[in-house]
Amino acid sequence: MTMKWNVTMNRKQQLRIAYLLLFLVTGLIAFSQDGNAGINEANTRVRSYFAAGTNLMYAVGAIVGLIGAVKVYNKWNSGDPDTGKVAAAWFGSCVFLVVVATVIRSFFGV
Repeated sequence: MTMKWNVTMNRKQQLRIAYLLLFLVTGLIAFSQDGNAGINEANTRVRSYFAAGTNLMYAVGAIVGLIGAVKVYNKWNSGDPDTGKVAAAWFGSCVFLVVVATVIRSFFGV
């Protein structure tokens, strides 16, 4: 079952809708706030959290490094042949975390 909408408006109804839309748009423009203040506030807040986030990335890198060192040590002592590959993967992940934190800090000038 489909419904068909048969909407016909006379000139007076069209003018009422046009005036209503004009009134709404004018009200929105008149009472809108400055967007620059909100953008500057967001910028300030994000920059204040950035130092803590960078330190968190360094801490996670240190923890990942310690876990990786223990895993590589266990593989080395057990005589696994892929010890070098595992060591490179863990070391690479630690270096990645530290480099990303440093590059983002220098790139954004924080």
